[in-house]
Amino acid sequence: KEQKMTVTGGSSLPKDEVDRMRQEAEQYADEDHRRREAAEARNQGEQLVYQTEKFLKDNEDKVPGEIKTEVEGALAELKEKLKGEDTAEIRTATEKVAAVSQKLGQAMYADAQAGQAAPGAEAPKADDDVVDAEIVDDERKDGAA
Repeated sequence: KEQKMTVTGGSSLPKDEVDRMRQEAEQYADEDHRRREAAEARNQGEQLVYQTEKFLKDNEDKVPGEIKTEVEGALAELKEKLKGEDTAEIRTATEKVAAVSQKLGQAMYADAQAGQAAPGAEAPKADDDVVDAEIVDDERKDGAA
């Protein structure tokens, strides 16, 4: 992702002012890049906290206790890191929550598979009295033949 800005045309700014602005933009480019990365890491972490908490709340009764405890611990750690300014720590905590959340999804999926397998053993017998028929209306309602 690269961003460029081109100053063209006859503006009311003198050339030395344009050159000064260009130099400032180049001078602060690295700092701007770091700030952008920090903001993106923070946003990603906050979004993951929201989604994971919502998932836990919506599926409270379906989540195994030990996994729920692990997820809540990782969430608490990420929330604590989000209070600080260290982008690397925020990223690390976000990755940890993402990994633990995958365990949560796997446990939910395994539980759903087990739930579907049990009723499958006692499948009700199908009604075999199916008749294939075609209905033909010999009388036309408009009376035309």
